[in-house]
Amino acid sequence: MKHFIVCALTALVALTSCESIDDERIPPVAVRLELDNQGIWDTYGVHGYGDYRYFIREEKKPTNFHYTDLTRTGFGGILLINGYYAGDYNVPLAYDLACPVEARYNVRVQIDRSTFEAHCKKCGSRFDVCEGYGRPTSGEALTRGFGMKQYRVFPAQTGGYVITR
Repeated sequence: MKHFIVCALTALVALTSCESIDDERIPPVAVRLELDNQGIWDTYGVHGYGDYRYFIREEKKPTNFHYTDLTRTGFGGILLINGYYAGDYNVPLAYDLACPVEARYNVRVQIDRSTFEAHCKKCGSRFDVCEGYGRPTSGEALTRGFGMKQYRVFPAQTGGYVITR
């Protein structure tokens, strides 16, 4: 009986301590960014932990990147950052740049270079984008359980990577 009570209490604590993160606040729009050969990846990719880059097609950022008719950079743009995934450092990760609290295409997060967290200047929320899959760490996003919209990054056959939704 004592073992049953301990197990039941452990299960209750585990169930009530789990937090649910809503990462679907950003509208589902097309995403396709091809950094799909080694030369393009060497120029526009991310190469070390915390290294990041913003891609915003409508604003032609980065200015010298060749956007095609098929390129789509999500709702607020794409944050490409190098981080940790599945036991490996030096992995490219991608998120929508729109703050999930504000959920407006023109209210974007920026990277804090001292912590490698994404932060929103408007609402003050912060997100772990290098190791926490866009989970909120503080601010209204943490209070409301809003995480950043993550996109898929997969290796291209000719070197480099492709980012999709």
